[in-house]
Amino acid sequence: MQSASTIAMIRPAAFGYNQQTAVNNHFQDKNQVDNEALQPLALQEFDAMVALLKEKKIEVIVLQDTASPAKPDAVFPNNWFTCRDAVLHVFPMYAPNRRLEKRKELIEELKDKTGCKIIKDWSSYESKGLFLEGTGSMIFDHENKCVYACLSSRTNKQLFTLYASEINYKAICFEASDEMGNEIYHTNVMMCIGSGYAIVCMDAVKNTAEKKLLLEQLHNTGHKVVSISFSQMKSFAGNMLQLTGKDAVQYLLMSRTAYRSLSSIQLQELETFSSLIVPDVSAIEKAGGGSVRCMVAEIFN
Repeated sequence: MQSASTIAMIRPAAFGYNQQTAVNNHFQDKNQVDNEALQPLALQEFDAMVALLKEKKIEVIVLQDTASPAKPDAVFPNNWFTCRDAVLHVFPMYAPNRRLEKRKELIEELKDKTGCKIIKDWSSYESKGLFLEGTGSMIFDHENKCVYACLSSRTNKQLFTLYASEINYKAICFEASDEMGNEIYHTNVMMCIGSGYAIVCMDAVKNTAEKKLLLEQLHNTGHKVVSISFSQMKSFAGNMLQLTGKDAVQYLLMSRTAYRSLSSIQLQELETFSSLIVPDVSAIEKAGGGSVRCMVAEIFN
């Protein structure tokens, strides 16, 4: 299945602007530095998003962050683990303070609540300077068993290819940058794949051959490409996720910021495939540089 009906989310205990990730995450607003003020806003947005998802009959496993040591990006668990076919993959993270999110007790809780029996921990690659940040780095087309990644300091080609081989998926990688030439730090801010459609900032793929290959792969697997602009990408229009309710209704999760950036034509295109879920996570987006997709870890078991 392409989309999950059960997800895990981590309720933040010390959300804030992360100086360590800001080095290469150009989506973070450097003016958002008052972490004490940001924490209650993040909780409010988190709780409202969970309630909205539950209304749509999506099962949400809410896990708790711990206040100490402070983990400002704990609200983005998709970067450090995936859960599929009873295997919990734990990934190597770029920022040292994000590695603190991989708490032993939390991994045990995930095993218990998701039914994952096997742990595959890739964290040893951190000591080699090789990183692969989960479904931030990788966009999965589960229906066609292929996985996409834009290479960056957080997404190593060697490790990406190794992981794709491990799960027996076809690996498609490319380089991508914004209009200023900054590398796109995570693939999931520029690309989303659903059943029969793909949302992509094609302008970010500068290499003509790589762009051609990407488009061909998407078309050959039956995806209608909805292209977004640099401006829409900066509004997190690439950071979306398809989910399925327990009643089999298909949804596309996007933030209010992303929704407001899209044209009526783009929204009509997307609504032919899925109903929309549109929470407001603007405080989390501005300080964290990630949106709703980053807040969700899918449970495929």
